[in-house]
Amino acid sequence: MTVSNAAEPVRAIRPAAPASPLPTATRRWAALAVLMLPVLLVSLDNTVLAFALPEISAALAPSGAQLLWVVDIYSLVLAGLLVPMGSLGDRFGRKRLLLLGSLGFAVVSAAAAFVPTAEALITARAALGFFGAMLMPATLSLIRNIFTDRAERRMAIAVWAAGFSGGAALGPIVGGFLLEHFWWGSIFLMAVPVLVPLLVLGLWLLPESRDPHPGPVDPVSIVLVMLTMTPLVWAIKEGSQYGLVPPVLLAVAVGAVAGVLFVRRQLRRTTPMLDVRLFAVPQFTGAVAANLLSVFSLVGFLYFISQHLQLVSGRGPMEAGMLLLPGLVVTVIAGLLVGRLVRVMRPSHVVAAGLLLNAVGYGVVLLSGQAGSDLGLLIAFAVIGAGVGAAETLTNDVILAAVPPQKAGAASAISETAYETGAVLGTAVLGSILNAAYRAHVDLPDALTASQAGVAGETLGGAAEVARAQTAEVASQLMESAKHAFDSGVVLTSAIAAVLMVAAAVMSLVTLRNATADADSADAGH
Repeated sequence: MTVSNAAEPVRAIRPAAPASPLPTATRRWAALAVLMLPVLLVSLDNTVLAFALPEISAALAPSGAQLLWVVDIYSLVLAGLLVPMGSLGDRFGRKRLLLLGSLGFAVVSAAAAFVPTAEALITARAALGFFGAMLMPATLSLIRNIFTDRAERRMAIAVWAAGFSGGAALGPIVGGFLLEHFWWGSIFLMAVPVLVPLLVLGLWLLPESRDPHPGPVDPVSIVLVMLTMTPLVWAIKEGSQYGLVPPVLLAVAVGAVAGVLFVRRQLRRTTPMLDVRLFAVPQFTGAVAANLLSVFSLVGFLYFISQHLQLVSGRGPMEAGMLLLPGLVVTVIAGLLVGRLVRVMRPSHVVAAGLLLNAVGYGVVLLSGQAGSDLGLLIAFAVIGAGVGAAETLTNDVILAAVPPQKAGAASAISETAYETGAVLGTAVLGSILNAAYRAHVDLPDALTASQAGVAGETLGGAAEVARAQTAEVASQLMESAKHAFDSGVVLTSAIAAVLMVAAAVMSLVTLRNATADADSADAGH
């Protein structure tokens, strides 16, 4: 597919130096297995905290806003730095950046397991986002260069995409197992045994790859990306709690201005850090938006189902995690089978169907959430998993097919950024709406002190912690009200998410009507 003149870059794109080809199929697939370790870890880290939130609330006593920041800061930093780190990988070598990020991620993970305060945990999660951003841009780039055969490369990219969506769904299961046997800090220590094999085997199996003529490092663009993302997400969080107060409006203004300045800077530079001209292609823009929204729906759903199963239904972390296993399996299978589906259906119809499945999943929650039906929530998770597995995997193919071959690297960086931005917004938007609804509906017993009421009125986890120190009658009254308020918030959140997914499906039908889904049309240009 060709790109209109409006979308052409102002410079000639020099293809990256290819990785050294691996001589045997065994070594190529072994290299893919090694590259899947950071993919699974980074996507898993987006959601592994979900089941640890009650224990973190009990141990560190965070406020509602701090609890959201503990979850969000990782993906926020990761999303803001994916494109800059991709540029550094072009210059200094993708394998080198991958191994450096792995080492830093392992060290910070070990430190995060023993932090004493919520503020320290937020800081550690931000550092994990910094090193995690070094891991992701290299993986897909190396895969494209390692797998020169089209059939092999198609399957390798499908495995990569399934690893993304499957890793997000796997997070609560892994977290539940660890929390059943260890303390909450163990969810961070798991990064060490995952990354040690990457460091050892990566030195042997992974070839080096870099751009022989990289563009210059652009610190101003890096700052503008962060000034766009951080204030906007902060405004979403704070606005849900305090309304459109002046600090929230100021944050929105700062983010909007920084975003405009970033786009203008990329349009003026002969070697932009992010080629925003790609968004002039409707298929590309539609696929990126669908990618973001599918992950948005998955991560937002995991935020509340993990708390419901433990704090409302009273299940242990391991039991709750295992209940999500069928949904995880459905997510991975859908991602791997979607390539066959597009042989008989248009890509626009498949993506739209995936997003509609997300809407159906949230519709199931509307019918079961207020009643607290675990079965209904688990069915909803499986339906959403099928939708995410199909839509998120296929949109990666569409994104690559919508641009010229020499733009494959820039397109993949944008695709990865959309994934992480969706993870940020899924928790920030749906989580903030849920917390706001909880605060509005919870009815606190008069027997609570002012400080206890403040904690119990913030989050369901806070209410559970306060209830432990009350008499049986007061604790029962508090938890009954808190559970009802939480599930009321789940119903409201699900209604909003369902409407958004239907709108996203309509958008996909319009923007992707001329889309193709041949990832191999985008050659290994990164």
